[in-house]
Amino acid sequence: MTDAPASSQTSPEVSPAKMRQVVAASAAGTVFEWYDFFVYGALASVMSAHFFAGLPDAQAFVFTLLTFAVGFIVRPLGALVFGKIGDSTGRKGAFLITITIMGLATFAIGLLPTAEDIGVWAPILLVAMRVLQGFALGGEYGGAAIYVAEHAHPKRRGAATGWIQGTASIGLIGALGVVLGSRALLGEEAFREWGWRIPFLISIGLLGVSVWIRLQLEESPAFKKLQDEGKVSKRAYAESFTEWPNLRIVLLALFGVMMAQGVVWYTAHFYSQFYLERILKIDSQSVNLIMIAVVLISAPLYIFFARLSDKVGRKPVMLFGMLLMLALYFPGFHYITRAGNPALDAASQTTPVSVFAYPGDCTFQLDLTGGAQQFATSCDIAKGALSNAGISYRTINAPVGTTARVEIGRDVVVESVNAVGQSASEIRATRTAFNDRLREALTQAGYPAAAPGAMQGWSVAEVLRVFSEKGGVIGIMALFIVAACALYGPQAAALVELFPTRIRYTAMSFPYHIGTGWFGGLLPAIVFAINTATGSIYQGLWFPVIVTALAVIITFFFWPETKDRDIHA
Repeated sequence: MTDAPASSQTSPEVSPAKMRQVVAASAAGTVFEWYDFFVYGALASVMSAHFFAGLPDAQAFVFTLLTFAVGFIVRPLGALVFGKIGDSTGRKGAFLITITIMGLATFAIGLLPTAEDIGVWAPILLVAMRVLQGFALGGEYGGAAIYVAEHAHPKRRGAATGWIQGTASIGLIGALGVVLGSRALLGEEAFREWGWRIPFLISIGLLGVSVWIRLQLEESPAFKKLQDEGKVSKRAYAESFTEWPNLRIVLLALFGVMMAQGVVWYTAHFYSQFYLERILKIDSQSVNLIMIAVVLISAPLYIFFARLSDKVGRKPVMLFGMLLMLALYFPGFHYITRAGNPALDAASQTTPVSVFAYPGDCTFQLDLTGGAQQFATSCDIAKGALSNAGISYRTINAPVGTTARVEIGRDVVVESVNAVGQSASEIRATRTAFNDRLREALTQAGYPAAAPGAMQGWSVAEVLRVFSEKGGVIGIMALFIVAACALYGPQAAALVELFPTRIRYTAMSFPYHIGTGWFGGLLPAIVFAINTATGSIYQGLWFPVIVTALAVIITFFFWPETKDRDIHA
């Protein structure tokens, strides 16, 4: 694992035409898998009503986010299973299996009955499909990145693998584009009723094309070299996780770069999207349009930062991305609030909201069981309603036995209700009645029910109007994307170079999916729950801030520069 001078590297003999085929085939399949995975994120709020209809609105959204996250939670398991296959039998076979599982699971989501049809089995089946998606994606990224890197010229390894990094943005663009197109074609009412299935169902055609493309590929030169020398690992797990030199590299990858990549990338791409729609109440069409704009900006940036890392090194480019995002978290989201919904920001300054409640009645509203009878105290109902409305508030302790109340400014008081002991339908009715009373009081106090300037149709003039009015939001989102691209662009090359060839697939994939899957995938639900507990729409940002700061320290002091290593030795 010592650095080798470039001149001594055993570069594979791959022609430019062959290299283009390798990159194109690997990237095309990865685009499809990212499309499959991101479609659910783009439709989280729409699907909440179909699969969690028995839950209160705020809690239903939390569980929709958790269903989104469950696909990330199982990704490390997929990394272990397919990593072992890739290190023992070859890179090509592993990612042919992953793409097939992903495609079939995504298609199946489009066919699932809703909670209205089969009750609790609907969210159970949805979770099962998300588990399969996450399991497959756990083996996909490592396989594609390794396959391309092991074909690439050592001086252009960053540039070659940068295309794999860019597939995430292309997949997200595709997912958002299909969602937007379906919305525009069907209308919002029909789309929310049944049209949300279309983006899932069309994936079956993409699956066929992707599998055919990948069948044309051959095994990577590095793995062939191991086979020819009889050095293929038969103990990938033991070598990766029980031998300290290799385990140390796994831990360094996880805590040095991967956990930062998880929170930086998913804050920029997913939590920001949820924030715009659920907190600032910007209409869904405008949010999708904004996301497409900033993701289009990101596509060439992955290649730019990956190429830059071939010249100046992987480490400084990745550190730049972390530090930029660290500087942007709090001021960025404060500015997005002022630019995206200025009336909400003004109302929170001039007419503050307080919740008076007994602390013992207030729980941390992040629950994995989904029980409709939970979060039914007067405190939880009041806080849940305010958080779902995107309202910041302070909590003031009241004596035991006190029914919680919401005070808006100095003059308006809305008494909460206690639904403990009620049936699920009664709790829902109680919450709805309270939400209606609270919403009326908030509106009279100057809190807007929605952000101004909702899209009206899909004309060119209307699109340009939204871009003009939301230019400030797009500008900050673009800065988020720059940070995410600087960290993510060189990452594939850096990780491939960090691990020895014998265990590269297993040892690299596992920390990657712990970092992105657990730290990134759980981020929206964790931040939303922290916001509810603290009463601030910003306090949940401390989670990504702390994670990113720790990663900066570890990367700066312990991460080696790898761009000149011989990955074929």
